[in-house]
Amino acid sequence: MVLLPMIVFALFVFALVDIILRRQDQVKHLPKVAWVFIVILLPLVGSILWFAVGREYEPSTQRRTLRMPTVGRPSAAASPVEYSARRDTDPLSTEAQLAALQREIEQAERDQRIRELERELRRRNDADEPA
Repeated sequence: MVLLPMIVFALFVFALVDIILRRQDQVKHLPKVAWVFIVILLPLVGSILWFAVGREYEPSTQRRTLRMPTVGRPSAAASPVEYSARRDTDPLSTEAQLAALQREIEQAERDQRIRELERELRRRNDADEPA
């Protein structure tokens, strides 16, 4: 009977400390002050919401080392060396990660189009040469 209120209180305190110590760029959807008020006014629900949707989680070490497969040549902007150097000093927001992924997709599509045009050019050159 006493255990449940103690768990809720511990979750409440942990959520408040986590909100206060977290940098603003690691807080999602609302400002830190709003999250503090939500957790204070609704301790259980606010704490659960904070951990579910309010904070930005760091990717695990295993996920950080995996490289996304690229089609054709990898673009210079998405090189693993540049990403790993930048990752430790300047964590990318979700929007920045999506923008980088979009640039990589566009580069892969351009590379694919170039390969198709090169194949077409080779085919035409082969057809124009006398046998």
